[in-house]
Amino acid sequence: MFLHGTSQINAAGHLEIGGCDVTDLKAKYGTPLYVVDEELVRQRCQQYVAAFRASGLKFQVAYASKAFCVMAMCRIADQEGMSLDVVSDGELYTALQAGFPAKRIHFHGNNKTIEEIEMAIDAEIGCFVVDNLVELHLLNAVAAEKNVRVQILLRVTPGVEAHTHEYISTGQTDSKFGFDIGNGSAFEAVNLASQQSNLELLGVHSHIGSQIFEVEGFEMAVQRVAEFAQRVKQELGVQFKVVNLGGGFGIRYVNGDTPLEVSQYVKAITDAVKNHFSEWSAELPEIWVEPGRSIVGDAGTTLYTVGTSKDIPGVRKYVAVDGGMTDNPRPALYESKYEAVLANRANDPVEETVSIAGKCCESGDMLIWDLDLPKVSSGDLLAVSCTGAYNYSMASNYNRIRRPAVVFVNQGESDLIVRRETLQDIIGNDMVPERISKQAVLK
Repeated sequence: MFLHGTSQINAAGHLEIGGCDVTDLKAKYGTPLYVVDEELVRQRCQQYVAAFRASGLKFQVAYASKAFCVMAMCRIADQEGMSLDVVSDGELYTALQAGFPAKRIHFHGNNKTIEEIEMAIDAEIGCFVVDNLVELHLLNAVAAEKNVRVQILLRVTPGVEAHTHEYISTGQTDSKFGFDIGNGSAFEAVNLASQQSNLELLGVHSHIGSQIFEVEGFEMAVQRVAEFAQRVKQELGVQFKVVNLGGGFGIRYVNGDTPLEVSQYVKAITDAVKNHFSEWSAELPEIWVEPGRSIVGDAGTTLYTVGTSKDIPGVRKYVAVDGGMTDNPRPALYESKYEAVLANRANDPVEETVSIAGKCCESGDMLIWDLDLPKVSSGDLLAVSCTGAYNYSMASNYNRIRRPAVVFVNQGESDLIVRRETLQDIIGNDMVPERISKQAVLK
């Protein structure tokens, strides 16, 4: 397993993260357990901010909270000078409860409810990213009722298809998100938005996909958006103050993944902005981006305890752990690949190839196929790397399995930031109607 951030193998042959021996973390918090390298998270935030400062452009780096949204993470994003991207009332509520400044919150989503819109307006968030005409009219109407003027970006699809899984590619023409530049709907949306009395159009938002390892897609998106901005300026007299180029910056999950340095992504984007916008405008727009996975993805590790195994001669050996698709649905959703190590015997020689199965009642509950490990025994501690993004946030209670705890580790200290769910939590929202509770049991 590739070691990220502060991870290392200590003298006892145990995996250590943030100065904490993971066998000690298991003893203290149990498994499954999400472990987050706080130092690496902060480094990633700082790298983005520093790279944009070096560009000389006005900017906002907004942490895409959908990757991992808990109060402690929102506090770190604030402390590191980030803005915040939310897509639901739950994410917004989490941010506000964490004390995140509302003026630096951007609200995304293709189907915001009227309750979410009212909540966000009342909180005085900084910006809405408007996804469709229904939302445009609804937002203007609610803002008018509240006698306020809200700032917006229009989400546009530039027709750029990133090299990524089809379910996480969002910049192409055939997408549920945004107004298409190519078919003219984006132009009409700008024209309409600029006429709304309670909306202030700041600019546009574009996002081309996720887990992207090259800069060409971003450069092309900048070019398409710049050409669109020029047309809007010439024909409508509307100047974009802000261009949000989304996120999608890749990380290394397994051998063969080749992400660029943060500074390389940022330089390519800012150079393209300077090149394509300066051709026709003396004033360059403020650039916003929304990294999520690249902030927290490789900072996360999930610890599992090995349970049963099943050896099928000539076929494969299944090794089951005490978690699975409930705490990491990405392999089932996207065929995502992961690396792992026996964290309590990290220096032992490889002796077998196994496939890591989860405990859910699903044949598709597989975390890793064909993993080379030392001879695996029940009770061993398996550490799966790069689980910081979209694992906790997508976790479920399928089979009524409790969601794991989350800890931050830093300089030898561990802190619980999400407690493990209890059995009482599982039934906490259940209700048995009186008519059912009074019904006699058939004999």
